Amino acid sequence: MMPVSMVGRAGELAELDRAWSTVAASRRPAPAVAVLTGAAGVGKSLLVAAALEGFAPRPAVVLSGAARVHGPAPYDWLAAVLTGRDTSRLDVPRDALAWLAQQPTAPRERYAPGTLLRVAVRVVRLLVGAGPAVLVVEDLHALDPASLNLVGELATAADLPALLVVASRPAEDAVAPDLAVRALARLCGVRGAVRQHLGPLLPAEVAEVLTQVYADPRPSGRLVRAVWQRTGGNPYALTELLAAHAGRGPEELLRPPPVPRPLRVAPRRPADPVDAELTGREIEVLGCLVAGMSNKQAARALGISVRTVTVHVSNLLRKTGSASRTEAAIWAVQRRLPVPTPVDG
Repeated sequence: MMPVSMVGRAGELAELDRAWSTVAASRRPAPAVAVLTGAAGVGKSLLVAAALEGFAPRPAVVLSGAARVHGPAPYDWLAAVLTGRDTSRLDVPRDALAWLAQQPTAPRERYAPGTLLRVAVRVVRLLVGAGPAVLVVEDLHALDPASLNLVGELATAADLPALLVVASRPAEDAVAPDLAVRALARLCGVRGAVRQHLGPLLPAEVAEVLTQVYADPRPSGRLVRAVWQRTGGNPYALTELLAAHAGRGPEELLRPPPVPRPLRVAPRRPADPVDAELTGREIEVLGCLVAGMSNKQAARALGISVRTVTVHVSNLLRKTGSASRTEAAIWAVQRRLPVPTPVDG
């Protein structure tokens, strides 16, 4: 289905290929940046995969990571990159590397956020080596704040022979819209950045897909209009529709879809700032989570014990309905709570 999924994306593929050529030819002092945005199902990931498949010369290194909002710590993107990778020869402190990889037994109290960010950038540099490399950031709209900061740092890192490809839903669909807006603006502000917004397929492009699938050089206008209206031109929805009718003639696409029986699922009511009833100290601890601090760093910044911070964090997770420290931090950013910014001295 790759040819079908790439209908209407030839221009985008060519632009990504040109961006890669500048990196492969070592004509840039800093990474090339390509930002792809679009609604769910428009084919951002497929476009990146098709581009990688066609790059010449082949990238020496490909580092790819996506959001893991359920993760227990910041730097979800880098943790995904490090998963299953041999890092024994990387010249960075072992405990910091274990922390960045989100290993459950890693010590988490040693590094201040700024120091850890510098270590994270160094890890990526060591993985890239002499390059040329492609750094793929999936689902930027769902990344944790520390990962967003790392991606921004990588976009402007000097002498990093890489093409940074970032895929994201529009900022308004992000877990934390304000953070996503700032991150996308930072990336698009890099000199020479490629900016692509993928929209739905046009009716003529849907007709091209139907031609490929059914070997019919002239699908009827009625069929094209019906398929386009049913799928909204969304490539994923179109692929699903075609897969559901595989082995049958195109006229089957004109049949109305069956009406599913409604499921009775009680909606999950998100926590509200008023409902949460956070204490003043819990709000201060929440500010430490937003800053990416460990419990020990938060205790030092607030002048309280680590045990007390642990209790406050547990209460915050329960009151905000969060599954992790990262989700609690995102919860605070989403609601624009006036959390103080602590200083880890």
